[in-house]
Amino acid sequence: MKKTTRAACLILAFLLAGLPFFNSPVPVKGSETALTSALSAQSSDSGQALQTMALGPGLINLSPADEFSTYQWGLKNDGEFRLIELKSKFKAIDNIYDGRKSKDGTIKPGPGDYESTVIGAVTGIDINVQPAWKLYDQAENKRSVIVAIIDTGIDINHLELKNAIWTNPGEIDGDGIDNDGDGYVDDIHGWNFYSGNNQIFTGSEDSHGTHAAGTISAARGVYGIAGITDNNYVKIMPLKALGGEDGLGSPEAVIQAIHYAEAHGASICNLSMGTTAYSEELAQTMKNSSMLFVVSCGNGGISGLGYDTDIYPVYPASLPYDNIISVANLLFDGTLSKDSNYGATSVDIAAPGSYILSTVPGNAYGFMSGTSMAAPMVTGVAAMLYSYRQDISLSDVKTILLNSSRKLDTLSGKMVSGGLLDAYEALTWNYSHQQ
Repeated sequence: MKKTTRAACLILAFLLAGLPFFNSPVPVKGSETALTSALSAQSSDSGQALQTMALGPGLINLSPADEFSTYQWGLKNDGEFRLIELKSKFKAIDNIYDGRKSKDGTIKPGPGDYESTVIGAVTGIDINVQPAWKLYDQAENKRSVIVAIIDTGIDINHLELKNAIWTNPGEIDGDGIDNDGDGYVDDIHGWNFYSGNNQIFTGSEDSHGTHAAGTISAARGVYGIAGITDNNYVKIMPLKALGGEDGLGSPEAVIQAIHYAEAHGASICNLSMGTTAYSEELAQTMKNSSMLFVVSCGNGGISGLGYDTDIYPVYPASLPYDNIISVANLLFDGTLSKDSNYGATSVDIAAPGSYILSTVPGNAYGFMSGTSMAAPMVTGVAAMLYSYRQDISLSDVKTILLNSSRKLDTLSGKMVSGGLLDAYEALTWNYSHQQ
């Protein structure tokens, strides 16, 4: 299909589609526990049932063996996408004399009732991952990295993810014994701190965590999409701390998951969650942790508009610790999504987070939007960087990611780095650049 035709179809798809999902293609060869203070998943519908969003393409040559990678604009943006929003100019008025009223009582839209807003993609607004992949693939020696995803559960049997999932080397599967003496029985691939068992995938409520995992580590060049990392070296540790229809969980569950991740060798932790309630115990746990935390900065308030977290903090993203990277949601035109929070001192970096295609349960794919989708972009690049650059320490990763980010005028004064995540620049960053 020609590019012009494909772009037109994508615009139409946005206007018509409600919840677009793709089935898996055929593989090719080769503290506070009250509800008001619960941590919640940072999707664009944070605190509500998670829903996928609409379309945004990348170049078809991003990863030709991955059938749906053309939609991964966050990895490769060729400027094709146009987001068209239709908004009603006037509220419908219930008038029995209105000639536009249909038999079922609804109002039929008339000419001029709607106005459209068009947002166009800007070529190159992406994480510049292709040259980073080339460098990484050519490297002879790479460090193995474990990434903990503390979230809803993860569909560990998804074709894209099954080879990326961490396995506990000290546990024997299914024998009902705590072989490694860590207090958890048969924790083969992680633990469910939400329900207190080893069921790290419980069904559709685990779409959020599965989506994050795909962004970080979906198998590149095999099935439907390309993950950022090489899952031969970067493994995902699924730790379910959020659950239910609303993706909620307690600080206590997250704290337990952090301790578990540390004890079992995780070095980087993705936290696509947040709350306005402060937990001192969670704050101290993260401050004293040896891990690097990548955290979503939140998706605004009831108005649907993002706000300044320097003034109105969101936790844990707003905690002022050197081992936390707070991430905002960038749109494909190089501006912050209107529902993304920001903060000159409390938010660190921006990454693509709107209309992100990734894995969802059942060997399927779906689109989601929010800072929850932006954080795994940073987590993926952080893991790639730490694996590739054996000359750096984990504490160097944050410094490199922020300094190597691509500076954008639209982000100036909105966050510490004032920039967009850039995978290639991070892998090639030299500390002499700072001098």
